[in-house]
This record gives sequence, structure tokens and C-alpha cells, in this order.
Amino acid sequence: MDIELLKNLVDYGILGILGLMSFLAVWFYIERLLFFRQIKIEHYQQKEALEIDLTNNITILSTFGSNAPYVGLLGTVFGIIITFYAMGQSGNMDIKTIMTSLALALKATAMGLAVAIPSVIFYNHLTRKIEVLLTQWDIQNK
Repeated sequence: MDIELLKNLVDYGILGILGLMSFLAVWFYIERLLFFRQIKIEHYQQKEALEIDLTNNITILSTFGSNAPYVGLLGTVFGIIITFYAMGQSGNMDIKTIMTSLALALKATAMGLAVAIPSVIFYNHLTRKIEVLLTQWDIQNK
């Protein structure tokens, strides 16, 4: 199999997964914000029912925040393995080729962090909003 094909497969595969994770994180964050704006806590008789509705789609943000760096790191590891394999096959120790390949491999780690950091911020923001809404329900139902 061609080394360039493997590089592109890993590069676009990992970046595609991270791009999808990023899109979904923003999607679920906006969905939750819109839901929180229209929710009427006075319509809930039980706090547990309110909590279930408030926490829908929250764990996906936490999951993306904690796993996106690993997906990026996986892309980096694959990129480095492919780089070393190509160097071993060709016997070529061209510094320009090595550095370019390693820079492209590290792009996956950077993208993983670019997905994880906002996902964690979104998760923390929504968790705080959930706490406030549940406390407001407690105050109203004393």
C-alpha cells in the first residue's frame, strides 16, 4: 500500500472524526441553551423529572471533552509510525521530509485539543445552568 495513501487516510480519518465531534459539541450546546431558555420549571411536579429533562445530551459534551485529546493523540501516533516506516523503507533521512511529516502528525493533537477545550467549557457552563434551575425549583417548591 502506498505511504501517501496511508498518511491521507490517517490524516483525514482522524481529522474527520474530530471535525464531527466538534460539530456535534456545538450542536448539542446550542440545543441545550435553546431548551433552557424555553423551559418552565413550574410545570414540573417532581424534581427528578426536571433533572432528567435538563441533563439530556450533557454527557456527550463531557465525553467529547475527555476523549478528543486521545483521538488527536492517536492520529499523531499513527502519523509518526507511518513517517518512521516510510523512512525505513526508503532509507532516506531527509530532514525536510521528516519535519514536515511530524508537523502534520502533530496537527491531529492540536485539533484534538481544539475540540476538547470548548467541549469542557460548554459542559461546565451547562452544568452550572442545571444547578441554578434545580435550585430555583427547590425554592419554588418549599
